[in-house]
Amino acid sequence: MASAHFLHPLLAPRAPARRLVNRSRDITLARRIEAAFDSRARRRGLLGRQGLSPDAVLAIAPSNAIHTFGMQFSIDVLFVSRDGTVMKRAIAMKARRIAATLRAFAVLEFAAGHPGVALTRVGDRLVVESDDRTPPLS
Repeated sequence: MASAHFLHPLLAPRAPARRLVNRSRDITLARRIEAAFDSRARRRGLLGRQGLSPDAVLAIAPSNAIHTFGMQFSIDVLFVSRDGTVMKRAIAMKARRIAATLRAFAVLEFAAGHPGVALTRVGDRLVVESDDRTPPLS
């Protein structure tokens, strides 16, 4: 993931608090971004968890496909291009399912029923930006 992409701000060591925003609709989708950027973290994903906080997102990159085999809860999913454009949505994806978008760069996983994901449409632009409400990590 050396070249620039919309998740690049998350790669900085000791990065300040960040949030995920749908810039096309001015909606904050998550105030807590969990990054799964290495092979081990991508394989694990949300497996073994009981749920995901409504203000959080798991960003899996690079990735263009996910599965929910072994999951204990449903998720909302956005497939996103390298520049942050939403390419596909999967709403309330249940256990034992597979979803993919071959040209996607990243997969964003949210708790099912996320109101921001429900308002997000294919073609919307997502950005990662500083969260002014949360002080940076010291």
